[in-house]
Amino acid sequence: MSSTRGGEATLRTITTDIPARLDRLPWSRWHWMIVIGLGTVWILDGLEVTIVGNLSDALKGETGLGLTSADIGLAGAVYVMGACLGALVFGQLTDRFGRKRLFILTLLVYLTGTVLTAFSMNPLYYFAMRFVTGLGIGGEYAAVNSAIDELIPARYRGRIDIAINGSYWLGAAGGALLTIPLLNPELIPAWLGWRLCFALGAVLGLAVLFVRRHVPESPRWLFIHGREADSERIVGAIEERVRDQDGVELDPPEGSLRIKQRHTVSLATVARTVFTQYPRRTVLCLALFIGQAFLYNAFFFTFGDTLQTFLGVGQTGVYIALFAVSNFLGALALGPLFDKVGRVRMISGTYILSGVMLAVAGLMIGGLTAWTLTFFGMAIFFVASAGASSAYLTASEVFPMETRALCIAFFYAVGTAVGGITGPLLFGRLIESASQAGDIGGIAVGYYVGAALMVGGGVVALFLGVGAEQRSLEDIATPLSAQDAGDDARADDD
Repeated sequence: MSSTRGGEATLRTITTDIPARLDRLPWSRWHWMIVIGLGTVWILDGLEVTIVGNLSDALKGETGLGLTSADIGLAGAVYVMGACLGALVFGQLTDRFGRKRLFILTLLVYLTGTVLTAFSMNPLYYFAMRFVTGLGIGGEYAAVNSAIDELIPARYRGRIDIAINGSYWLGAAGGALLTIPLLNPELIPAWLGWRLCFALGAVLGLAVLFVRRHVPESPRWLFIHGREADSERIVGAIEERVRDQDGVELDPPEGSLRIKQRHTVSLATVARTVFTQYPRRTVLCLALFIGQAFLYNAFFFTFGDTLQTFLGVGQTGVYIALFAVSNFLGALALGPLFDKVGRVRMISGTYILSGVMLAVAGLMIGGLTAWTLTFFGMAIFFVASAGASSAYLTASEVFPMETRALCIAFFYAVGTAVGGITGPLLFGRLIESASQAGDIGGIAVGYYVGAALMVGGGVVALFLGVGAEQRSLEDIATPLSAQDAGDDARADDD
């Protein structure tokens, strides 16, 4: 057992079977609690993004904030900037201070931002609060993704991670449908309706916070940071709960890990690990994140604006809800194949196919109606949804445990900065210039750029992808603490 001096655990070299014990667990009611407590954050993100997309006309009008189409794109970019910074800051803190402290803190930051957004009185204040909300959501991506993958058994990890990331679209669908009555001036005054839309996120966030209090710290994080007694206690309680609630006998764990405990990992060590030890995986993650970030942030942030500006749509809620449901169903339907067929085939296939379909939509955009554009989007993103979620899964799986949260944050921030900030800005400008010319075909160039990036990401995955399906995290990437203890470091030759 570890001891503490001055409130800090004494570090030793230990042998542990905690990873094997977690990976051999059957699916149980305890795992559903993890999914609900942690995974629902993506519903919040979907709610936020959809609300902003659906509020285009309300925010432009006299009862709104007087925004232009370019301002709507700028608001999306500001939100993403906050998410990038939040991911980097909170990602580093997650690896240093633990998953649980940070996934509570980041949810509180999100709640603060979304509540204060409802009180916006001018564009500058609105942009500032979108930035704060983004800070919380970006931090959630780093803290929550790392915690989920460290608590879910290896044989379920792919499908669960992709389904959880896909739950973003449940929030998107819910947000789209809720804006229909909230933006109806016959039911709610126009100046109040759009403000209530932002308050909805806070209600759901408080419910998530209540469940999340019961989610434990990652046992993997604990034993590496000198707290193996706490790690043993948590895993023992999980095993007892699984036996009692689900009535199963657990198989003996297979394999153990020898590690040299450490308190922190320096940024220099993280950089050396990512760029020197795993350069091919670094290229892979960058390609996946940039492609999916541009595709989604460019298309979805401005989908409602496109429908209203060019295709005569008033309320966009139904259209976006259908689009969102298709995304969620795609993640559910295709997610299990990432564990069965394999990561490389599924990642490359979903990226390339969705990219080709988006290019076809760009070629046909001039002849599409509001409904046919929506159906095109549903087909494209049924495939793309699982692929986009696999970017987060890949970054979480293929690097050592001590760097996991920061790696997720880094690739999310870089990919999103390239695709998620430039995408809304580019599409906002394209919509504005195309509307002045009276030609919807002017936005097709954005579709082509997104298609090229997605196809490129798929090709990279085909050559550099890692076969991580049903493998222990410690087998995919040897922990730095295990390398310190004398275990051989895994070469980047997958």
